[in-house]
Amino acid sequence: MKNIIYLVLTAMLLSFLSCSSENEVDEPNIPTNLSISGVKFGADGNKPNGDGSGVVDFTITATNATSYKVLINNETLELTQNTFSYTFTQSGTNDYSIIVSAYNSVGFSSTTYSITVYVYSELQLVWSDEFDTNGAPSPSNWGYDTGAGGWGNNELQTYTDNLENAVVEDGVLKIIAKDDGNGGYTSARIKSQGLQKFTYGRIEVRAKLPASQGTWPAIWMLGSNFSSVGWPNCGEMDIMEQTGWDKNTVLGTFHWQDSASDSYAGYGLETEAPTSTSEYHLYSLEWTPEVIYVLYDDEPYVTLTNNDSLPFNADFFIILNIAMGGDLGGDVDPSFTQDTMEIDYVRVYQ
Repeated sequence: MKNIIYLVLTAMLLSFLSCSSENEVDEPNIPTNLSISGVKFGADGNKPNGDGSGVVDFTITATNATSYKVLINNETLELTQNTFSYTFTQSGTNDYSIIVSAYNSVGFSSTTYSITVYVYSELQLVWSDEFDTNGAPSPSNWGYDTGAGGWGNNELQTYTDNLENAVVEDGVLKIIAKDDGNGGYTSARIKSQGLQKFTYGRIEVRAKLPASQGTWPAIWMLGSNFSSVGWPNCGEMDIMEQTGWDKNTVLGTFHWQDSASDSYAGYGLETEAPTSTSEYHLYSLEWTPEVIYVLYDDEPYVTLTNNDSLPFNADFFIILNIAMGGDLGGDVDPSFTQDTMEIDYVRVYQ
C-alpha cells in the first residue's frame, strides 16, 4: 500500500514539475548589440556629407529593445520604431554627436554616434557689376593686365587699358579684340585683383562670346596669393573658356599644384554650347569646401571634389579677357578685323 501511495505522489510531482517547466518565462535582459547608422540624402563620392538638404535617414538596431530615446542636435526623440528621419538646419558643414538609448522592462543601454552633415544655405547677393554706367569699366571693381609677350600660352595679342578694347555701353561690358593694322592684335584683360575677392559662393557671368576663328575668350579666377606664390600654386578656376577652332562647345577647367607629387595637376571637361556666340548664356561656378561645380545655363558639367590639400579654400579674384591665337586660340582667321565678348553682368552670391 505504501509503495502504491509513493508511486502516485512521485507521478504527481513529476507532472507538476513538467507543467512548471513548460509555462516558465525567461526574464529579459537589458537591450544589447545597440547601434545606429545614418544615410545622408543625396550623398555620393562627390558629396560625402549630403546634397545640402540636411536630411538623414537613421536606423537603430538592438536586441531585446521595445523603445528608444535619441538625443540629437539638442532635441530628444522618443520612439517605438527603430527608424526615423531627421533634418539638420545649421548652414554649412557641421559635426554632430548623437546619443541613442534602447529600453525594455528591465533597463536600458546607450551608445554614441557621430555624423557630418552639409546644409546648403540660401545665398545672398554680396557683390555685382551690372555695367550700367557707360565708359570705362568701374575702377572700383576692375583693373587691367597690359602688354604683350604671349602670356605663357603663345598668345598673339597685346593687352591694353584703352576704351577701344574694354568699354561699357548700354548696360553691357564689351571686351573687343582688334586687328591693330600692323600684323598684330589688341585686346583687353580686366581683373578684380586687389579690388574684389571671394572665398566660396556662387559666381555668375551672363555673356555672349566672339564667333571669329582664333579668338580665345575666358571667364576665370586666380587665387589672390598669385603675386606671392605664382601659378599653379595659387590655383586657377576656369568658369568658361572657348577654343578658337570650336565655337560650339565651352570648357570648364581647374589647375593647381599637386602637393603630394609637387607637380602640376589639372582637371576639366567640355559641354555643348551651339548658340554661345549668337545668344547670351549663364556661366557659373558653385564653390564650397566640399565640392566645386562649373555650370552652363545652370547645368553642372564639371565637378571637382574640394579638400584641404587644394588651393581652392581661400580668396580668388575674377578675370575677363579675349586672347588671340595661342594654345587654345589656334590659327586666327586671315580676314579677322575685330570681335567682341559681351558681358551683361557679373554677380557673386554667398
